[in-house]
Amino acid sequence: MSGRAVAFPNVHDFIDELTILREQEAQVTTDILPSSRTTGACTKSAITSANITSLGVRGKDCAVVLSQKKVADKLIDPSSVSHIFRLSPSVGCVMTGSIADARASVDRARGEAAEFRYKYGYEMPCDVLTKRLANINQVYTQRAYMRPLGVAMTLISVDSEKGPQLYKSDPAGYYAGYKATASGPKQQEALNHLEKKLKNKDYAEGSWEEVVELGITALSNVLSVDFKKHELEIGIVGGPRTDGKEGTDTAFRALTEDEIDERLQAISEKD
Repeated sequence: MSGRAVAFPNVHDFIDELTILREQEAQVTTDILPSSRTTGACTKSAITSANITSLGVRGKDCAVVLSQKKVADKLIDPSSVSHIFRLSPSVGCVMTGSIADARASVDRARGEAAEFRYKYGYEMPCDVLTKRLANINQVYTQRAYMRPLGVAMTLISVDSEKGPQLYKSDPAGYYAGYKATASGPKQQEALNHLEKKLKNKDYAEGSWEEVVELGITALSNVLSVDFKKHELEIGIVGGPRTDGKEGTDTAFRALTEDEIDERLQAISEKD
């Protein structure tokens, strides 16, 4: 049996057709699988488009998270609008970005913390919870059919061994511990302000009141706004006890409007 080569009518036409097919295939792949740069831009846009700036500060015996509070419509009940959440008795967080994504992420975090408590018999540490949530976020960036959550999460707690903890996780799955940090459209301005305040310091000095006032002042200066008590949300660990007794409470809780008003008045008296 003799071999016989197949001759194409026009080799150049065949090569051109093959090149076109390859270009079309590459274009389809690009459309289905967005680049990490495109994904990162979308998630960053989601965080900044909410127009809410938040920050976290770690003190010697406490940690604080603060956020702007904006009610979009006068008919909305203000008590139903919040960016500060309790994840477990000892861990709380502030979520910055898409509130829908924030609530979904908070539900997952609460489930992880509850499962850890049931399995090991003690509360899930802040750094372990942050790492777990960051790992989940990172998986969302690996598949075309999974959209990364457009929200940055800042967690705080007082650890029995390590003391006050402040961690932040972003949609890409990166996380780290901080002395102070910020998220939102004015993130860089807030970070510059906090860097000056905490230069050569491991934490914000003073009592929990002074740490809260530092956070309020930083947010106020960056946004050029004089806050009222209903325009701020503050979560704290290592804050005042709710039973009226002396000392501090390592459990996470949100400050009431009256407590926020006391800190605002203290700041105005200093000025």
